[in-house]
Amino acid sequence: MLATVKAVHGEGAARMRALIATGCATPGLFRAAIMRVPPSVRDAWLDAVLGVGEIPDDGPDLPRGCVPYLPCSVDTLLRMVELADVQPTDVFVDVGSGVGRAAAFTHFLTGAGAIGLEIQSELVRVARELTANINARRVSVVEGDAVRLTGFITIGSVFFLYCPFSGDRLERVLRDLEAIARTRQIHVCCVDLPLPACSWLAPRLPPCGDLVVYRSVRPL
Repeated sequence: MLATVKAVHGEGAARMRALIATGCATPGLFRAAIMRVPPSVRDAWLDAVLGVGEIPDDGPDLPRGCVPYLPCSVDTLLRMVELADVQPTDVFVDVGSGVGRAAAFTHFLTGAGAIGLEIQSELVRVARELTANINARRVSVVEGDAVRLTGFITIGSVFFLYCPFSGDRLERVLRDLEAIARTRQIHVCCVDLPLPACSWLAPRLPPCGDLVVYRSVRPL
């Protein structure tokens, strides 16, 4: 797949990477570029643009009950951005962000600020190198346990969970998100992650494949 990107779309990926590095890549340019790429090679194209290499194996700092890191597909991220109506004024928070791929993609596609929460130190190191290499100043990575940190990211308005964990850990994060939602409306975007019943969340639209986007609602 990477060979196909290099042969057919390599020039476009290199051009977009250069625009990003020099601060000249607008959301409109980024969206137009990726929509010109066939869906079957969009993930490889994005990896080439961001400079994502071999992803490190999960380490011993991955807590029991957490899901090993797996990058989310570009097409799922595109649907998430559309259904959550992510705007430049939003702050996108990726809970379990790995190497920062989804956070960087969402930022460049929408202009929103982006924060990744990641507990594995080696993945954090790779993510910070990635954002530094492409001059992604509005993308940051916070190292630590999302169960302890999510409630402190009070500036977040769109929270993304690609099946990072379940059970008690998920319920604790949802309680913290509910506290944030009491101050203003937020969106919670879940991929392959059934949520327990939450009276403060309502699906924005019917489920779209593996993706469900919720908006927060205040009690009457």
